[in-house]
Amino acid sequence: MVNPSLPDLIPLELLPTGQRAYVDQLVGDDASIHRLHEMGLRQGIIVEMVQPGSPCIVKLMGNKLCIRDANLYQVLVRPGANE
Repeated sequence: MVNPSLPDLIPLELLPTGQRAYVDQLVGDDASIHRLHEMGLRQGIIVEMVQPGSPCIVKLMGNKLCIRDANLYQVLVRPGANE
């Protein structure tokens, strides 16, 4: 059952500075998804936006990760990870 109070998925680049979100989906070809996994982006992980745009910088497991435009559309997040 879908919870209507949960926000919809958004592309990572639309996440506002300082907001945290769960990575929900990685969309792209196998090689691109493999590269995102190598960088630590996996379903269920929490990211925090440091700098939206190009390049996009997020906090991920205590580290900062820089993602260029070519990869942004492949990361869909669910805002609201404020624990």
